[in-house]
Amino acid sequence: MTDISPTPLWTPSAAQKAASHIVKFAKGQGFSETVTYDELHHWSVAEIGAFWSSFWDYAGVIGDKGDQTLSGTGRMETTKFFPNGTINWAENLLKRRDDKTAIIFRDELKREREITFKELAGIVSRIQQALIAAGIQKGDRVAGYMPNMPETIMFALAASSLGAIWSSASPDFGVQGVIDRLGQIEPKILISVDGYYYNGKVIEVLPKLVDILPKLPTIQKTIIVPFTSETPDLSSVAGALSFHDFIAPFAVTEPKFERVPFNHPLFIMFSSGTTGIPKCIIHGHGGTLLQHMKEHQLQCDIHEDDKVFYFTTCGWMMWNWQISALASGATLMLYDGSPFYPDAYALWEYTSKHGCMLFGTGAKYIDALKAHNCVVQDKFDLKDLRVITSTGSPLVHESFDYVYATIKKDVHLASISGGTDIVSCFVIGNPISPVYRGEIQGAGLGYAIEVYDDQGHPMAAGAGSGELVCTQPFPCMPVGFWNDPAGEKYHKAYFDRFDNIWCHGDWIEKTIHGGFIILGRSDATLNPGGVRIGTAEIYRQVEQIPEVLESIAVGQLWDNDERVILFVRLKDNLTLNDDIIARIKSRIKSGASPRHVPAKILQVADIPRTKSNKIVELAVKEVIHNRAVKNIEALANPEALNLYKDLAELKV
Repeated sequence: MTDISPTPLWTPSAAQKAASHIVKFAKGQGFSETVTYDELHHWSVAEIGAFWSSFWDYAGVIGDKGDQTLSGTGRMETTKFFPNGTINWAENLLKRRDDKTAIIFRDELKREREITFKELAGIVSRIQQALIAAGIQKGDRVAGYMPNMPETIMFALAASSLGAIWSSASPDFGVQGVIDRLGQIEPKILISVDGYYYNGKVIEVLPKLVDILPKLPTIQKTIIVPFTSETPDLSSVAGALSFHDFIAPFAVTEPKFERVPFNHPLFIMFSSGTTGIPKCIIHGHGGTLLQHMKEHQLQCDIHEDDKVFYFTTCGWMMWNWQISALASGATLMLYDGSPFYPDAYALWEYTSKHGCMLFGTGAKYIDALKAHNCVVQDKFDLKDLRVITSTGSPLVHESFDYVYATIKKDVHLASISGGTDIVSCFVIGNPISPVYRGEIQGAGLGYAIEVYDDQGHPMAAGAGSGELVCTQPFPCMPVGFWNDPAGEKYHKAYFDRFDNIWCHGDWIEKTIHGGFIILGRSDATLNPGGVRIGTAEIYRQVEQIPEVLESIAVGQLWDNDERVILFVRLKDNLTLNDDIIARIKSRIKSGASPRHVPAKILQVADIPRTKSNKIVELAVKEVIHNRAVKNIEALANPEALNLYKDLAELKV
């Protein structure tokens, strides 16, 4: 059982509650101004159809709900929301036409661009016409191999406005990683850049396209957006056309929008792919829009003209999540490059300059700031910052302390968790409940979240850890998997463990406050002596040791059991010694339990991680057991796996 703090770190004021979207929405459903989150959540899962229909109206969603809210409710897999409804995601994101700023973009060179809502709609209209001229129709795939820049959003909007399907990969993916993803979905159009900036260097992309395009025979046009050069030489890329030339024949007009069925495919997104070829997960127009607007407005309290920033690449679902904030009238703040270039304060200077309201990032970024002893509040005015969201991996208790001590005392810190599978969050923050140290505030509205033990029984709050499950359908369940006509892969991914129950694959604990603590992925939990242990419980203790920058724990099969192996990356020029090992073991024993103490602790120079900065326990586990890692292209630093091969210390 994880330690639970009795006193909240942050509590919203009465004025903050009264002004929030969530209270205004609740009052419209007959609740009082003093409604609690638990009361509203209970109603949202007891009356799922009424909740989502009411939120559609509250958010002013453009489209037709049809004559039915739910169909096929006997099974989660077959349940459909608004089965006769029609909608278009892009139409809702482009409903503003004024001269207020829609997008602010900054690159590593601190070059900035601002685009108004009116200008955004105009450019999208030109891309839309160019796509039509190129033969793009409803259901065709348009793919981006792009940085997090305005043109990426413009193409996603233009493609989806026509009912085409958008998919994207970050340009830091290698050749095989792109082929593994896009090769499965057979796009007709590929949008890329000539290069991008990272950590003060220019990384060329055109040479990779030379190798990628022959393996993607369905590509009919390749569009290059200049980024690192104003006039890149495209002669090496067969048939490539510059973005300027692609849209040059077309003047600004009013964009057209193809209203499509509620569940018509919008995005194809990819699982991390660290254990095999990535799964191609299809998300629909209506479910994605409704869920994102609900999270933005009711969970994060985003209002019109608020500035929203998420540090993300186009290969992570938080990119898709962020851009939907346009539907709430927010301004998007985009950044592409290293978050630590030219220094550790790069993102905070950008945040302060433009008055960012919501700052989103991964937990590992916050951990890195803490490791560098950064005190943000001493350098920047963050008066407009109301919400910090953290995801990607569990945010440990001490990182909560760090945020409130060194970034901002009066801020809503929302640890959130969900995934590509649902293009949103199962457990998330809310603006009317307190924030407790180390805890995610609660389940998202409309999500019937439980913690199940191994036998499939619900576990009470405070009763220990188990599987995160969802017991009722929700609008942003995937439309399906690509090339899975019978739904067999889809069923196996989520519904194989418990009958008619979505099993998400997170190992989680429900607290006495009604919050949640993520303890790691369930397939990466450790099992010494037959007792399941979440890796996050170990990391939290280890990373309090001053010499340790980060760590990764895996289970090794040994002597008819499993023993815990801990690898640590230390600060520069330090070497693991008996004193550090003893302090690590002592800290884990006292802070977690004797069962959590590793059998062996080894030093490594690097820890493998995905492109979205998640450490990959499963890949390390495969390596130490001399098994092949099936898809190293999913890793940002695949060479790190060599550090774990054939270690003499693991043979005794």
